[in-house]
Amino acid sequence: MAVNNPYIWGTGRRKTATARVRIKPGTGKFQVNGREFDQFFVTSDTRRSAQQPLVVTETRNNYDVWATVDGGGPTGQAGAVSLGVARALRAENENFDKVLRDNGLLTRDSREVERKKYGRHKARRSTQFSKR
Repeated sequence: MAVNNPYIWGTGRRKTATARVRIKPGTGKFQVNGREFDQFFVTSDTRRSAQQPLVVTETRNNYDVWATVDGGGPTGQAGAVSLGVARALRAENENFDKVLRDNGLLTRDSREVERKKYGRHKARRSTQFSKR
């Protein structure tokens, strides 16, 4: 690793999405997969989720953020970016740990899609029962 590396890295995962996030002190620029934040996350829900760590630590305009996200859908990707940003912020400043943890932003959401079983339509949906 370079000695004068200005970036702080964080990795986030949610469902099947993985985000590699790097931050550095700056003006609040936010890019995801080389696109502007608002163009990548089109719904207000995913935008709120992805930038929540910056909002609760009140550092929205203090850091530039670059994220690379793979896999999953919009919701999983937003959750992955959120966890990555939270971990990077904690690595940058240990004082953020309590506020991030109190808001549940440092906990990996371990819920995954349940697999489909044989003899069933979906994971739990069974065939229709007929009495006669």
